[in-house]
Amino acid sequence: MSAALRRPDIRRRSVAVFRRGGRFVVERAALDRAVEREYRQLVFDNRRWQRFVPRAADIFVCTPPKCGTTWMQTIVVELLFPDGAPGPVTEIAPWIDARIEPVDSLMARLDAQPHRRTLKTHTPADGIPWYPSASYIVVGRDGRDAFMSYWNHWHNMRREALPHLAAGAADDGITARLPPVDDVHEFFTWWLDEFPLWFEHVASFWPHRDEPNVLFAHYNDMQADLDREMRRVARLLGVSIDAQRWSSQVQHCTFGSMKARSDEIGSFDRAWVGGADTFLYKATNGRWRDVLTDHELAAFERRCEERLPADAFAWTVNGGTPTEG
Repeated sequence: MSAALRRPDIRRRSVAVFRRGGRFVVERAALDRAVEREYRQLVFDNRRWQRFVPRAADIFVCTPPKCGTTWMQTIVVELLFPDGAPGPVTEIAPWIDARIEPVDSLMARLDAQPHRRTLKTHTPADGIPWYPSASYIVVGRDGRDAFMSYWNHWHNMRREALPHLAAGAADDGITARLPPVDDVHEFFTWWLDEFPLWFEHVASFWPHRDEPNVLFAHYNDMQADLDREMRRVARLLGVSIDAQRWSSQVQHCTFGSMKARSDEIGSFDRAWVGGADTFLYKATNGRWRDVLTDHELAAFERRCEERLPADAFAWTVNGGTPTEG
């Protein structure tokens, strides 16, 4: 999945315009760390970052697949637009790496946004550029739970979309094969051996956990105390909380509310059988206990021991606020 990548010249294109205090200002988004590795798969390609023009105060939601990405995107959009968002969450906060939309079209939409921007990425930390003025929200989840949600995600993808993904990847020089979507155990082997993104993501972001513009959030903590986790996000982003409307904002970001107003979150019917009911699904953990075999669970634990620091693995299971050891 990974290889050396030529560092794009982002510095010369780092002047940005955004709104502050009711007026537009120009501010330079200096580059701190450039892209170091290449991550290319059927659905996403981090070469697209070479076309990205950063703005000061950009917000990046950084997660492995199915670890609360859309949930955190919804929280960020709710905080930025307490009076109502100017469009669906997934359109306001696009997935920059996704090969689904032509890169020119996506970048044009981002450049046209007059407000503070937020974007989604599934790429590990060494595959994206880093800016001191940007905010990075890293969301974690137990890898076994992430796997089960990812299995549901692919298993319920409309079959007619799969050949298109494969053909488009081949045209772009990507050789990754389609996952075996009809058998959960074959899918687990593919996820573990051919698509180790969850491990790479956690391992690459873990060293950044104490940086001042990085926030680590966990799926379990968002379930247990959404109010507290949203306040943490607001502090990172420098967003003021209006006590009079706060409870309704928190309610707006519950999983039940997101499913009930799925048209305000994104368009899911075209790609998934069952639409939002499939994409947002159950938001429950532990389903892997009745699915994965002892052999598969042992293989997962061995891979964690090989790829992750012990405290990083513990955090993915238990949540909490990670600190530098």
